[in-house]
Amino acid sequence: MIHSMPLVVPVLILGFLFSCNSSDEPVYDEAEVPSYTLPGLMVTEAGDSVSGYEVWNNVRKPEILELFSKEMYGHFPDKEYTISFTEKVLSEYYLDSTATVKEITGKVRTSSGGEQFTILYVFPRNTMRVPVFTGLNFSGNHTIDTLGAISIHNRWVRNSERAHISDNHASPESRGASASRWPLADIISEGYGVATAYYGEFDPDYDDGFENGFHPLFAQPGKGTEAYCPGAISIWAKGMSFLADYLSQDTVADPSRIIAIGHSRLGKTALWAGANDARFAAVISNNSGCGGAALSMRRFGEKVSRINTVFPHWFCDRFNRYNDREHKLPMDQHMLLALMAPRPVYVASATKDKWADPHGEFLALRAATPVYDLFGYPQEFPETQPAPDKPYHGITGYHIRSGMHDITTFDWMMYMRWCDQWLIR
Repeated sequence: MIHSMPLVVPVLILGFLFSCNSSDEPVYDEAEVPSYTLPGLMVTEAGDSVSGYEVWNNVRKPEILELFSKEMYGHFPDKEYTISFTEKVLSEYYLDSTATVKEITGKVRTSSGGEQFTILYVFPRNTMRVPVFTGLNFSGNHTIDTLGAISIHNRWVRNSERAHISDNHASPESRGASASRWPLADIISEGYGVATAYYGEFDPDYDDGFENGFHPLFAQPGKGTEAYCPGAISIWAKGMSFLADYLSQDTVADPSRIIAIGHSRLGKTALWAGANDARFAAVISNNSGCGGAALSMRRFGEKVSRINTVFPHWFCDRFNRYNDREHKLPMDQHMLLALMAPRPVYVASATKDKWADPHGEFLALRAATPVYDLFGYPQEFPETQPAPDKPYHGITGYHIRSGMHDITTFDWMMYMRWCDQWLIR
């Protein structure tokens, strides 16, 4: 073998996936991984070697970004827009008077119309220029904490037994249902803030022909081809940029320490947001798997054909050309991770999350490290995957946590220790 330098997916949808096509069942045995050669990271399309960071910034990085835009995610929405914010304080003395909680309504307008979304913003009291973890949530702001003042959205939401959601409607019973994924007290005590929004406010997570959410606002007929108009992940990533718009003008947040973070499909989103928006000073992918941090060419766990069949709205149409043809991809996910350079990037896996290919996530990160050498960040990145719960905290950080597909307090503590090191206070 050649190696170049939310829903809880495994639990809730694998039964459906396996019934689709028994001949395409996921591979969980390394012996069945096909031989592959990763596309060259450090060679331009003209065949020139990437000899320094100027060549990377001016030539190779734009080439790679264009590949992912045209062949996978669709273009990152760049239509001109205006945005305004209205703030409301929900609690000035929350979490034993250590935190303030705000709700911010963001209103976005383009030449095609307007939409709005809601940010839940929690930050330490009596502190200025706070680093802020910025990410989307799966079921609604009210699910990340039990505070009764947090508003409940009226958008379509994916049913979730975990979040007590049925009939695709959010309800008060969901308050705090996902609090374990957002350990606010721990985050605040470490001096960090959190800004989050419900991802379904930007685009509903089902195949609706891109008729709802923010897609119509950013449609640009005649630009490129319909084959690579933005998929849902691109719209969600744009939503993360809207959160960065707010934090960049907030008097409490440190605009130089806005951290993109996401779990599972929202980990894919965080990576694509970080690739397109340099305001994210660090980017964290938690169990993002296929279409995120894991190498597609390994065909381990979830494959391109599976993700395109079950979630056809996540990516652009051209990505379907690589169903069962991953070896034809002109790029792979190590190149996505490299787009973060020289900013810090962290990838995390879980031992029992084989669906997301933990080893493929590690290999992708290792294959991205040569770009950091160009920027003067040589590191002793591990040759082999670290033992469970033993993190590597270089500028390209990695850990594999014991357990299932989830984001836990352990993960958050590792991310904060790493940010303490790489985002200078």
